[in-house]
Amino acid sequence: MPWWIYAAFVLLVTTLIVLDLSVLHRGEKRISVKKALGWTCFWISLAMLFNVFIYFLYDGRLLPNWMTGEHASGRDAAIQFFTGYLLEYSLSVDNIFVIALIIEAFRVPSEHQHRLLFWGILGAALLRGVMILAGATLMEHFEWTMYFFGALLIFSALRMAFADEEDFDPNKSFVMKTARKLFPVTHEYHGKNFFIIQEGKKVATPMLLALILIESCDVMFAVDSIPAVFGVTQDPFLVFTSNIFAILGLRSLYFALAGMMADFHYLKMALVVLLIFIGVKMLLEHWLGVWIPNWDEIKNVASLGVIAVILGAGIVASMLHKPKPKPPAETPETPAV
Repeated sequence: MPWWIYAAFVLLVTTLIVLDLSVLHRGEKRISVKKALGWTCFWISLAMLFNVFIYFLYDGRLLPNWMTGEHASGRDAAIQFFTGYLLEYSLSVDNIFVIALIIEAFRVPSEHQHRLLFWGILGAALLRGVMILAGATLMEHFEWTMYFFGALLIFSALRMAFADEEDFDPNKSFVMKTARKLFPVTHEYHGKNFFIIQEGKKVATPMLLALILIESCDVMFAVDSIPAVFGVTQDPFLVFTSNIFAILGLRSLYFALAGMMADFHYLKMALVVLLIFIGVKMLLEHWLGVWIPNWDEIKNVASLGVIAVILGAGIVASMLHKPKPKPPAETPETPAV
């Protein structure tokens, strides 16, 4: 895909972000669940509209193929974009859970959470652009990168399966310890500011620490999600655009789901199975083309179907089976004197 199409997409995303911050969410106020659900539907609809654009772009009906350099089927490109978007959006649910823990640990005021997530997601978009470019370059020049990414996904899935988020303490992380050594930090919030001037010195607020930790966590999540999308498509433009659209909807998805995360207790296991499936698929990609007739023609639809079934099973299982609430801890009786 030529550079000017990337530039046009980045301009579109920049316009949406500026519109979001300066017009649609100008006031600092708490975002209701109803409003968050409305914005979640808006971002999903926008991604689906862009998928229609992908179909016509790759099919040569929007621009001649000699201008785009693409000769892929519009249908295949649209399926790959949708699969990558669905995959990235689903993996973002686990990211949301960690973000919720960070916001709770730092006691970020509800009226400032929108601003925090806005800058966090903007930074995540820039970082992922760099990581996708690096991943695409590696896959283009080194065939073994596909196998490395596949093994990385399987390792990430096992790590996710045995991780215990309840023991998460941001103040004990290496990132937080390093940040506190680099600059002084106040113990109180000062409105929406990341920095303040105190006794003639520039001092950071807890808002900045929360932002740094959110950014660092997103880098770790990107190590899982970006190879997973490369397991669906090796087209850098489709990987980049599907990732960015999923990230743009992450903030509204947080406000819509943050209070209901405990209800999706089987979704985490579904994500583990999902990562293992894609990792194994990447490791066996060559052999699948040998074992299964017409694999190249059906692999996009097959991947989408398997991903949809795994995620659907996790959601349905969570809705049908509610875990029993843990009994409150017993208070030891005071011995009689």
